[in-house]
Amino acid sequence: MRRVVVYGVAGSGKSTLARAIGERTGLPYHPVDDLTWEPGWTPVPLPVQRERIAAICAGDAWVLDSAYLPWLDVPMARADLVVGLDLPRWRCLWQLLRRTVHRAVTRTPICNGNVESLRAAFGRNSIVLQQWRSWPRKRARMRAWQTDPGMPPLLLLRTPGEVRAWLASL
Repeated sequence: MRRVVVYGVAGSGKSTLARAIGERTGLPYHPVDDLTWEPGWTPVPLPVQRERIAAICAGDAWVLDSAYLPWLDVPMARADLVVGLDLPRWRCLWQLLRRTVHRAVTRTPICNGNVESLRAAFGRNSIVLQQWRSWPRKRARMRAWQTDPGMPPLLLLRTPGEVRAWLASL
């Protein structure tokens, strides 16, 4: 296991798990949001995102905490393992709400110094709404990958206990 993609919806614990995998294994961890957002919440153009991801994935060892659909093919072509976080919807939503409110209130900088706000979290382009809409689609995608011989091996983790046990086994 030298090239790992952690996949799931917002709030599933992708970044936390990917960072922990990197710490336990010594593999370099790359937070995808740092590659896709510039300061001031300016989105990086998709061709540039793809170039950045391709440069990382050309390496021999890496851990990514997500794989966005416009460039999903790039890490999947090189991944040794996909860890799918298939946690219950209520748990992911709770974790997302708790994290987002905490970051907004404490003004904790994330991805290139950006700061979350409650207005953005619950506004028109809300991460909460995006998470709610994407959960069924991402769950179906992970389950389809399990039986797709063209995909890298997929480890589907369904509970926090499974996540902790697997991580402890590394």
